[in-house]
Amino acid sequence: MSHGGGSDAAGIDPEQLWLGSTRPRRGRKPAYSREAITAAAVALADAEGLEAVTIRRVAAQVGAGAMSLYSYAPDKETLLELMVDHVSGELPTAHTPTDDWRAALKAIAHLQRAHMLRHPWLPAALATHRTPGPNTLAFLERALAALRPTGLDGAAKLEVFAQLTAFVAGHVGHEIARAAASRSPDRVAAEVRYLTAVAMDGRHPELAEALAAPARPVTPEATFDRFLNRLVDGLDTG
Repeated sequence: MSHGGGSDAAGIDPEQLWLGSTRPRRGRKPAYSREAITAAAVALADAEGLEAVTIRRVAAQVGAGAMSLYSYAPDKETLLELMVDHVSGELPTAHTPTDDWRAALKAIAHLQRAHMLRHPWLPAALATHRTPGPNTLAFLERALAALRPTGLDGAAKLEVFAQLTAFVAGHVGHEIARAAASRSPDRVAAEVRYLTAVAMDGRHPELAEALAAPARPVTPEATFDRFLNRLVDGLDTG
């Protein structure tokens, strides 16, 4: 994502961003809030994708001048951090204690998938997201509580959650791309013809055997469940 100001995400100060004031310190009472500006950016990204989100476009959405928004978000990277945490507030954070941590972790993954499908820009945004805000931390707290029965140390639990989130983001990104491709029947037919030809050329016996195996349910939900089960059921907590 291109810059809207002079700094980059590596230069964002999380203390200033999340623990500081959410409104400019000087001058008269502002006509806009950081919450309203962030919500406008999220709506724009939901409708048109991340590339549509610029300080100028967001300013137009709230009826402000672009310069006035820099007091709240000095660049697009800061705005992206705010957007990610804003939508994280939609995720339920209550955790019911259970010894079945695998089931709890799978439930978290399903929440993440639904969340990312509601906000298709989110998988790409998470690739550069670096400073977890209060809503993100609240959901992380739920995940860490779910992992308590594993006996893993804190660092390992954080790694498991990062691994799970990366899996969901990658899967949903692929799911969205495949859904877009499936809207072109000619492209799908061409892919089938190509793989059929490759499987019959004699140089890819393993692929030919794999393609000849009985088909499994290919709905997005069934596919996600199979992949998720392999990941979570195979986690080593020893």
